[in-house]
Amino acid sequence: MAYVFLGFAIALEVLATSLLGNTSGFTRLWPSVGCLACYGMAFYLLSRALQAGMQTGTGYALWSGLGTAAIVVIGLLFLGEPLTAAKAAGVLLIIGGVVVLNVSGAH
Repeated sequence: MAYVFLGFAIALEVLATSLLGNTSGFTRLWPSVGCLACYGMAFYLLSRALQAGMQTGTGYALWSGLGTAAIVVIGLLFLGEPLTAAKAAGVLLIIGGVVVLNVSGAH
């Protein structure tokens, strides 16, 4: 169940981050409300994943790492952001770090 909570937490964090640009520095009401609500729910679901037995380091590494990788892909596919060698290497290092944390934390 912890991974289900975490999956939804990651999805909401990605949605919230995607909404950030539309808030115009939190000066537009409804995009700001949506963004903050998604972040709040993401943190709540992350806490539920931890409560369900996931280790804090593993949970946070997955949440932040996979969320970051997803945002990079969204930027590439929908926001016209370029893929540079440095960006690709950074995302690969993040994903590699998450894998190492998960493998080393396995019992």
